[in-house]
Amino acid sequence: MCEKESKITKSRMMKYKVNFLPAAEEDLFAIYKYVRINDSKSAAEKLFNKLFEKCSMLKNYPERGHCPPELQLIEVYDYLEIHYKPYRIIYQVLGKQIFVHCILDGRRDMQKLLQERLLREL
Repeated sequence: MCEKESKITKSRMMKYKVNFLPAAEEDLFAIYKYVRINDSKSAAEKLFNKLFEKCSMLKNYPERGHCPPELQLIEVYDYLEIHYKPYRIIYQVLGKQIFVHCILDGRRDMQKLLQERLLREL
């Protein structure tokens, strides 16, 4: 394998760093608290771990998500999303860093939520 091919292979294997913005951390803990109060501690912990794991998996496959359709409608393509059950994880890839902006219940008014949460940052 030539040196150039080796560098390309290494760059593909490099893991990205996943960062949770404060708003995303708040979302994760709010989901945990809601499920703990309305269901059980074990269900809350299981969901918390699954959502955290889903976000953490982005370090290996950051481009696996797609642009949220609500943002495409207004021609904003800076964000991607992945799903876990009804939850939508909205993130941004900048260089070798992933920034999780929010974790939202997809059953809510996403157009309004995304405009409130993301577009105020632009």
